[in-house]
Amino acid sequence: MEFTLADLEALNAAIASGAKRVRFQTHEVEYQSIQDMMKARDLIKSSLAPAPANGAMFAQYESDY
Repeated sequence: MEFTLADLEALNAAIASGAKRVRFQTHEVEYQSIQDMMKARDLIKSSLAPAPANGAMFAQYESDY
């Protein structure tokens, strides 16, 4: 299952309200603890984050002098 921003928002809202049950795209999950929810939130965040670049950066400088 690919996570969406809506999934992250639903989990954040549940954490903020103290609820342990969250409805995602096609299913509902009941977590055992807030810590489990925070681990799931971190997993979703990392899957939504853009892939890191290869580390190469190129700069170009031009001058009218």
